[in-house]
Amino acid sequence: MPPPPGQTLPEPVLPGCHPDPTICFDGTRFVLVTSSFTYWPGLPVHVSDDLVHWEPAGHVLTHPGLPDLDGLDVSDGVWAPTVRCLDGVLHVVFTVARERRGAQTYLCTATDPAGPWSAPQPLETDGFDPALFLDVDGRCWFTACRDSRTPGAGPGELFLRELDRATGRLVGPEHVLWHGALSGAWVEGPRLLERDGRYHLVAAEGGTARHHAVTAATAPAVTGPWTTDPRSPLLTHRHLGADAPVQAVGHADVVDGPDGRTWGVVLGTRPVDGGHVLGRETFLVPAAWDEDGLVLAPGVGRLAPVPGVGVPAGPVVEDDLDWVGLRGPVEHTRTGTTHRLVPRPDPLTSRGRPGLVGRRQDTHTCTFAATIDTADLSGPTGLAAYQHQDAHLAVRVDPDPAGAHVVVEIVDDGGPHVLSRVPVEGSVRLELRTDGRTYRAGVLADGGFVEHAAVPHLRLATEHVGGFVGVLLALVAQGPDGSAPVTFTDVQHVREVADEGVQP
Repeated sequence: MPPPPGQTLPEPVLPGCHPDPTICFDGTRFVLVTSSFTYWPGLPVHVSDDLVHWEPAGHVLTHPGLPDLDGLDVSDGVWAPTVRCLDGVLHVVFTVARERRGAQTYLCTATDPAGPWSAPQPLETDGFDPALFLDVDGRCWFTACRDSRTPGAGPGELFLRELDRATGRLVGPEHVLWHGALSGAWVEGPRLLERDGRYHLVAAEGGTARHHAVTAATAPAVTGPWTTDPRSPLLTHRHLGADAPVQAVGHADVVDGPDGRTWGVVLGTRPVDGGHVLGRETFLVPAAWDEDGLVLAPGVGRLAPVPGVGVPAGPVVEDDLDWVGLRGPVEHTRTGTTHRLVPRPDPLTSRGRPGLVGRRQDTHTCTFAATIDTADLSGPTGLAAYQHQDAHLAVRVDPDPAGAHVVVEIVDDGGPHVLSRVPVEGSVRLELRTDGRTYRAGVLADGGFVEHAAVPHLRLATEHVGGFVGVLLALVAQGPDGSAPVTFTDVQHVREVADEGVQP
């Protein structure tokens, strides 16, 4: 559905797979952290002076093996962090999920967003979507969500314990706070706030798909009793219908800037023809307070364009912090547009650590390309649009003593399917292209793109695949342990046109 004449669509401040945003002000700048699942390094940290332009600062999780992500589904792993600056020290709490269940919650600290961050310290608690709140009396409170333990209420509940910051341990009694505003819906993503002597609890309900919503409750004390804010949901796009250009809006966090203005960040998706491949992205929304509590998108009630927000077309300026592997460190170096990647034996279909390094696809229309020498490859080597271990499209060179071939393969719920197999020798430039509706794989030859195969984008969409992530545009190299590094030259990621050119 195109925007009305003279209007543009809201765009994310962090495009691509940057879900579950959490934000604070550290006294100097805004700090934003998002979920990373099994991408490694984990928990990307971005900083900004104006909430509009964000720069990567580093990652919270850089200690190899901490936490252990081996064997996890791509959409398990590191879920829903919260960042807070407590007396000049940044604190991040997060949960590692296994089989879509919270397995272990951790705490990390740092004095600078760029790190170094402390090694993850386990917290003795259950549930997931943890958060911290510094009360006006100096006490620090921990809250999270879990399966309801209250007879007749649920299915989920939010609970509270005190965090002893000196020891990093949870202490004192546990308090059950709230079971949500929506009957029969899970309540998640709690954020505790205080305003003018009254406490506010902002949460996510309705799942992470199109019915996602921001709900709220209020209380006279942090331990309760909590009463549902009758204005819930405070923000949602579920009532806009299946054709809304931005959907699944929810999982809010709120920050007060040094100028006294309040802003919120939420996640949202931008589907095309009913399916999104960019993952859940971070959007900025104005906020305010009135006598009833928090107001998100005052006077508008939905996400709207923010001046200055938008992803330009043209070649992407790469940063080393943009590139991630899966489930642990990958041996990867970059000098300009030349990348060297050490092959690994794990295939892309495994739950191990394949030889893969990628960056989040952040626009619907783009080209991802690289040149490789087909000689002396130790195994399949090339490019992939990687959504999941069971859903990805690859264009690669398969070496063989009888002669190498450029192979295009799609892996989805029907298993692997070879779509094209063409002999090749010498140096070859591989390309993945997408116009927002179709991924095209092929080579650059005689100055033009030669398409070898094409697949609908819906085969890599979350609505088809499931899970919580978007597509990684990746360099891949498979081979036995001890294989020599593969060199990818002239690696380019080019945004072909502005996203407004693709309408759902």
